Amino acid sequence: MAALLRRSLLYVPASSPKMLAKSLGLPSDNITYDLEDSVTPARKPEARLGLKAHLSRLKSRPPAVSEIAVRINAVPTPHVIDDLAVAASSPLVDAVVVPKVESAKDLAYVSSVLHHVAPDRQAAGSRNPISIIALIESAYAVMNLASISKASPHLSGLIFAAEDFALDLSITRTPSLTEFLYARSAIVTAARAARLPSAIDLVCTSYKGEDGLSRLRDECAGGKSMGFNGKQCIHPDQVQTVQAMFAPSREEVDWAVRIVVADDKATAAGRGAWTLDGKMIDAPVVGKARAVVSKAERCGFHVPSLRLHWADQEPE
Repeated sequence: MAALLRRSLLYVPASSPKMLAKSLGLPSDNITYDLEDSVTPARKPEARLGLKAHLSRLKSRPPAVSEIAVRINAVPTPHVIDDLAVAASSPLVDAVVVPKVESAKDLAYVSSVLHHVAPDRQAAGSRNPISIIALIESAYAVMNLASISKASPHLSGLIFAAEDFALDLSITRTPSLTEFLYARSAIVTAARAARLPSAIDLVCTSYKGEDGLSRLRDECAGGKSMGFNGKQCIHPDQVQTVQAMFAPSREEVDWAVRIVVADDKATAAGRGAWTLDGKMIDAPVVGKARAVVSKAERCGFHVPSLRLHWADQEPE
């Protein structure tokens, strides 16, 4: 599956015309129009119609947005088919976010509906398929991660929904997030094992003031260290911090470029393992460095300039 950036996945209530309009100027890798949690049951038909009208007015994807998605209602609800039809009505919708996924059957159902409402896009070999992102919200879902992760060829990511998971287990979320350690590790591992490009971490419920910003940074750093490559956002003010935290730092990019430059020279000289700054560099380290360089390019770093800057780097 092609590489893509989902550092931030920002939920926008589909029931708010103001927020729908504002979303066009938000610099988030992913904008997810929400028909589920942020919309009351009585307003879901209205939100669906409003979202369809909004999508029909879009002539192109906003410049700062890499992906447009729609969070539908869960498979057992009566809303799911109409939600998927609205999502499929626009060629600019790249993905659907499926909440409360419990088993592979839920994603098989969503895939089947998408094949009916968007047959051309979901056909084999389509250049513009609607991808699926699954929200993991319960203990049952965590136990089914292996099958969920392989349920559809269009599945492109897993998301951890902490609040619903805490409700399911009757536990309380704490600042340390240690109560979610097993579930988060399982999600990242399952996504990687299935070669899914995205593992999206929990929402940070704090976003106001310095305390909120500090908490957000800490959560981003913790999630990144666990292997998540993005985070859900519930407020536009969170996006800039999240995208910066889930991009490689300048120090990481310099390290990676130095290794890539030196490795090119080592390979040309027929050398395998070598050292840099007194540390051994072998194939896994080089692989990580090349992945960092690739992501850095997608995050806006001008890698050719950095390669030129480090052109004299030699393998030690």
